[in-house]
Amino acid sequence: MANTIQLSRLMRISWDIQKRKQKTRSKALTAAWAILTNEELTVQYLTRKLNKNKALPHHVESQFGLFNQ
Repeated sequence: MANTIQLSRLMRISWDIQKRKQKTRSKALTAAWAILTNEELTVQYLTRKLNKNKALPHHVESQFGLFNQ
């Protein structure tokens, strides 16, 4: 069951990347796989980017559990 949920999430993200960025199917799948396998780094990067490189307390970053649904 968990594997099916992971695959569904991967496909949903890759379709979105393909549609928005006009990428080929294989490039969109690769990008989605990179996002999902490195979710901790992705959340930290997005947090820093959205807060314009301002330092945030660790407990604030841990609240952004976007991929742990």
